[in-house]
Amino acid sequence: MLVAVGSLTVMGVALGGLLGIAARLLAVEENPLEEELKAMLPGSNCGQCGYVGCALAAAALAKGEAPVTVCPPGGRAVAETLAKKLGVTADLSAHEDKGPEYAFIEEDLCIGCTRCIKECTVDAIVGATKQMHVVINEACHGCAKCFKVCPTDAIKMCKVPLTLSTWHWAKPEVGQTLH
Repeated sequence: MLVAVGSLTVMGVALGGLLGIAARLLAVEENPLEEELKAMLPGSNCGQCGYVGCALAAAALAKGEAPVTVCPPGGRAVAETLAKKLGVTADLSAHEDKGPEYAFIEEDLCIGCTRCIKECTVDAIVGATKQMHVVINEACHGCAKCFKVCPTDAIKMCKVPLTLSTWHWAKPEVGQTLH
């Protein structure tokens, strides 16, 4: 019995050591710019940009295959931050900045079809088939994918209310005098 336990322990240590060495020798180096760009994106992985997630969008940005306005939920602020990091100019003239929003489901209109639940990438919608659904406001990132698939127009996009935790002081522009 002790021989079996001892031999399994030796095999486990030897194979674990081989896996550790292989992980170091065969490691794929990642582009540090991709990681920085990924950190600048919202991280909601909503897919509105046309990429599967924020990591692939960051990779495309690092390679120059995507414009800095690739992230609709990030808005103007993320586009400006990305442009500054990449050293490019961003054409934000056609970019509409709606501000942060969240989805709200009207109880009277919801039929419980679960189409919105299937579209939500952050599981912010709670409900069941043929039951009324509810949106968890804190989890909703305002991608509006659920809004687009609702057959009864029960989902409305609402602006995030201005509170002390959501209010941000506007940065002064260059040459602006403060009174």
